[in-house]
Amino acid sequence: MKELDELKPVIQTVFQHLHTHPEVSWKEYETTNYIASILHKEGINFERFDDCTGLVAEIGKGETAIGLRTDMDALWQEVNGEFRANHSCGHDAHMTMAIGAMLVLKRIGAADRGRIKFIFQPAEEKGTGALKLVEKGVVDDVHFLYGVHLRPIQELEDGYSAPAIYHGASKFIDGEIIGEDAHGARPHLGHSAIEVGAAMVQEINRIKLDPMIPYSAKMTKFLSGGESGNIIPGKAAFSLDLRAQNNQTMDALSAKVETIFNYLSNLHDVEINWNVAANIAAAEVDNEAVQFMATAIADTLGEEKLSEPIITTGGEDFHFYTLKRPQLKATMLGLGCGLAPGLHHPQMTFNSEAIFSGIEILVKTILNTQAKEGE
Repeated sequence: MKELDELKPVIQTVFQHLHTHPEVSWKEYETTNYIASILHKEGINFERFDDCTGLVAEIGKGETAIGLRTDMDALWQEVNGEFRANHSCGHDAHMTMAIGAMLVLKRIGAADRGRIKFIFQPAEEKGTGALKLVEKGVVDDVHFLYGVHLRPIQELEDGYSAPAIYHGASKFIDGEIIGEDAHGARPHLGHSAIEVGAAMVQEINRIKLDPMIPYSAKMTKFLSGGESGNIIPGKAAFSLDLRAQNNQTMDALSAKVETIFNYLSNLHDVEINWNVAANIAAAEVDNEAVQFMATAIADTLGEEKLSEPIITTGGEDFHFYTLKRPQLKATMLGLGCGLAPGLHHPQMTFNSEAIFSGIEILVKTILNTQAKEGE
């Protein structure tokens, strides 16, 4: 694609800037400013939000739009002994691909065939960014919605791509157990939070749902007690991680866990307070959108590099768009890029040349969609 070849130096500069200037969820201020500066220079209309980071850009005209969404935030993690923001989930590459696709589409005159909306979404890692933009009506006029995510080598080899990612649903629960301290010699006078926590793990492990649909629930944090070894602690803080391959199974799993909380509270005469810290929907994928993207992958990489849709237990808040707006036809490109050792690893690396393949696939997917919409 000639226009993409001409833009390669610009795109490489964009990626290097975004890669070296990571910002965590809801604090993507300079990232938003940087993207806005590119849009302003290109003469592309865009809208910022008065109460959060992120922005939306548009080219072309029409009642409905084709949307391309990218996430913006980095993770906060320890890298070489120092805690800092770090793009170990590939959002720097996702933003670069969205910007690159926008620049190519503008140059090849795609705006003359209809309206295209580019959504730069904050706070994907918190699982709340997509919900915020849904509330703002950002996708109310969008007919087809596309996204992209780098895939680790465990799922997809470098040079291959998949036209859909079937992410699972996930839910993160924070809670506290409020019992009563007791002397180690008089356990009957208290209500041990540790015993309740142990019982919680056992009961969660006994949950039985449809074995044909992957699911899991596990305790990921439990804090209780102090320095004194002869005090049975009555209070504890805990966290749970729930996963399910579809939204219906997540609903059933959540109901089981809530039943366990109520049962243990009554059995042990303690309070169990809890809240959902984050909640991410499972993928709802449209077959027509998948076909447009599959055709684009085969045209860009060759039929032999077109992979089957990926099924993964990982989560992505992209799928809140379709959950909250069922009329949306959506899918997400899974881009093989030699990513290792894995997503969210502090030393994650990938073949950045794959960014250009990703841009070409996204551009052709949107053109395929425009062609169908124009019939």
